[in-house]
Amino acid sequence: MRQIEQVVSDRGSKYAVSGGPVSGRAGCDSFVADLKRVKKYAKATHNSWACLLSDGGPVKNDDGESGAGAVILRMLERADLRDTIVVVTRWYGGVHLGGDRFAHVVTCVRAFLEAEAKG
Repeated sequence: MRQIEQVVSDRGSKYAVSGGPVSGRAGCDSFVADLKRVKKYAKATHNSWACLLSDGGPVKNDDGESGAGAVILRMLERADLRDTIVVVTRWYGGVHLGGDRFAHVVTCVRAFLEAEAKG
């Protein structure tokens, strides 16, 4: 599991990104459950995720951050990254970010993809 913490901080909200290889939808569910075993991730406001599965197509979950899963999925499709889940975690800071939250999701996914490319 690759984790990059404190990718973005804006108006009190903080973002991190995690990801790694998975096999099937059950693998996605297991990955998110493992992530949430870490107390700070369990207490996060949102753990939005997406994955392109070789054996089942695209899967995503906004976890209350409407539209975030679709943003992650679109970036995975562009990168043609399959069987790797990407989870963007947000700790809400008390101020609504509006559309800026999508830019922050993109920044997190980009950081993950760049780290993966470097190995």
